Amino acid sequence: MRVESETTMNHPPTPVEYHRGLVSDKRRVGRGILAILLLLGGMQFFIFTLAIAATLVDGVIGTESRAGYTPLVNAAGAFAVALLIPWSMLIQRWLYGVRGGSLSSVLGRFRFDLFGRALVVLLPVTVVVQIVYYWTPLPQTTWSWHDTLFLVATALVLTPLQAAGEEYGFRGLIMRVVGSWTRNARLGLVLAIVISSVLFALVHVSTSGFLNIWFVVFGAGTAWITWRTGGLEIAIVLHAVFNTTQFVIDAALQVDPTVATDRSAGAVDVTALIPIPLIIGAVVVVAIRTRRSGTTID
Repeated sequence: MRVESETTMNHPPTPVEYHRGLVSDKRRVGRGILAILLLLGGMQFFIFTLAIAATLVDGVIGTESRAGYTPLVNAAGAFAVALLIPWSMLIQRWLYGVRGGSLSSVLGRFRFDLFGRALVVLLPVTVVVQIVYYWTPLPQTTWSWHDTLFLVATALVLTPLQAAGEEYGFRGLIMRVVGSWTRNARLGLVLAIVISSVLFALVHVSTSGFLNIWFVVFGAGTAWITWRTGGLEIAIVLHAVFNTTQFVIDAALQVDPTVATDRSAGAVDVTALIPIPLIIGAVVVVAIRTRRSGTTID
């Protein structure tokens, strides 16, 4: 049985369920709301600031814009979200006195061995899902060879970091903040999964019911996996592999970015739900793998 205790900067953390990492004698709901606002506000600031900088650079070098979308703007957006990794750690340390590294897992470190095993399994499975997803052709555009190369490089280098940034922010900081608001661990888990998943869907600003269902299912599934495995590693692999393969395919097929990034109700159909079995399958596999080890994987 895991024993809950408050973690401080001067003492190593006593192993607890992931979502209970910020529990103390006080519920500190107000502090938690401040943490969430700082996280979301910081994310919007990073995105807005870097997008302006990228647009200015594009204007100077004369980059062809496709409805405001350019390879540099795409890279700036990915890097902006990746900044949630250090930003989440900083918020946790500042408001809770808990070292940032504890966001990675209940062991206080990133488990690269678990990350690697998950990557080997999930990469080929995700590629198959993407083939099904892209079976219906999307409208195309014309990219220059250097734009295509830049987009692929961004997908391979920055998109995984962007995905990790969202995981550290939503399945990491927000989940732990909300999970500390109740004295009952199970109630805290339910609230943490629901609130983090809803906020994850909301920040994607979609008016499509299908897309919002996908975002909530993805958020809930990866939140459950994070709790069950005691860390963010598998959730990061799921998120990073899915987004990276999608962006690489978009660049390779020269998919029109104005269509690929359109999240309005009329632009998205039921095909947005095709990847849901990937998340359900991951949850089932994790449940089987942890039936003896409990809420952590060494």
